[in-house]
Amino acid sequence: MGKTSTMRVRSTVDEELQHATIAVLRERGWDGLTLERVAQAAGRARSTLWRQGLTIESLVGSLTGELAADFRRSMFPILTTHGTGRHRLERGLVALCELLDRHLPLMLATDEAFHQETAPGQPPDYLHPFIQFLREGEADGSLAPGDDVVEAADVAFNAVAWTYVHLRGRHGWPAERATTRVVGVVLDGLGTPRGKESR
Repeated sequence: MGKTSTMRVRSTVDEELQHATIAVLRERGWDGLTLERVAQAAGRARSTLWRQGLTIESLVGSLTGELAADFRRSMFPILTTHGTGRHRLERGLVALCELLDRHLPLMLATDEAFHQETAPGQPPDYLHPFIQFLREGEADGSLAPGDDVVEAADVAFNAVAWTYVHLRGRHGWPAERATTRVVGVVLDGLGTPRGKESR
């Protein structure tokens, strides 16, 4: 399916169908996601969705495409402004929490949304901004990511993302509190610097 066709199909995936897709994902997982189940959850006939040219790929693509576009919009201002690596990493992690909140139903339904293609043939690349912030922080002395910057970015991203989602969705924490606590723990850790342990 070409880019133009994909965009046309995405535009026909309304909010009700997106909610139905998320509901089936939450209940059945990726293996149980079928057009028939989405149609049933939306109160529509499968044949109606089929006649509209909708497929499971287009339904998932509408969700992951919106997620990827929102991520790019969220990170662009941070990537194009100045500051230390630590400051930019903090802003990036806060922006990640805000993004997660806007897509919380999807995040609560599956932990694989960030692993899906962001467009046909386009693999996900959500770590790039965080790798950049860590490299900048290492260069300016504001961060110490260790030997593997990519691994450190992966840990920071996932530690914030899934802890935030759990605290918001399962514990009912307010967004601001969850963001402050989770980002603070990832940035600063909880331990005393080595060699300064209390006796």
